[in-house]
Amino acid sequence: MVRPVSSLVATAFGKASADNRAALVGYLPAGFPTVEGAIEAARAMAAAGADILEIGLPYSDPLIDGPVIAEAVHRALTAGTRVADVLRTVEAVAAAGVPALVMTYWNPVDRYGVRAFARDLAQAGGAGLITPDLSPEEAGPWLDASDEHRLDRVFLAAPSSTDQRLATITKACRGFVYAASLMGITGTREAVSGQAEGLVQRIRPHTDLPVAVGLGVSNGAQAAQVAAFADGVIVGSAFVRRLLDAADAAGTAGTAAGTDAVAELAAELSGALRRARS
Repeated sequence: MVRPVSSLVATAFGKASADNRAALVGYLPAGFPTVEGAIEAARAMAAAGADILEIGLPYSDPLIDGPVIAEAVHRALTAGTRVADVLRTVEAVAAAGVPALVMTYWNPVDRYGVRAFARDLAQAGGAGLITPDLSPEEAGPWLDASDEHRLDRVFLAAPSSTDQRLATITKACRGFVYAASLMGITGTREAVSGQAEGLVQRIRPHTDLPVAVGLGVSNGAQAAQVAAFADGVIVGSAFVRRLLDAADAAGTAGTAAGTDAVAELAAELSGALRRARS
């Protein structure tokens, strides 16, 4: 099996580590509030300090997404967002100089064709996939395609994962390991899960890859807390909430306000991560 020469995502984590800080990984779904609006918001997040961006592929039955992301994804689907729009968003983010991972459930990739999806993602400049509902045991076609097209692959580890399971998950990962801080759906929380640090500590012996924590981080104080024990902080619902609030307040005219709002949050989180270890 051919291994990639380098990983765009691992390089971004390396740059953050060289700056003595955790990396900021931000999530937005493609197509919300519009395809162009999502592109502008993603570019603004990158300019404001996001090191890596997850671009969500809208899906009709989101399994781990809480009400905030589910609502935005529903609106994107209703507006007619397609895989081509996701790839166009990835291309725009990559052109801005930030690695773009597609966050997707497996069925759309399977329907598209695994090799074809990997090819088209690579041609768009994408860094790889985050696949929350794909297990390593069932990922053979994706492992092969990602090697062929030099793409990163990120699987999720949960607090319930056994040590044997963590070994299997981390072996299949490339780019980073996604540590889900709690059992449940996405969404902002008043406090970071107490399970997060223990999970990161349990992952460490199995891999040299960076470990990023997601689910529940929504502000600078929480980001700084996670940065004390993780290599990266993943924020999704808090960004999407900013776009939803702007859209609900002003309709499509709220696109500019939403873009400003996500940039403001990215700057807050990035600043907190830079101060956390100083």
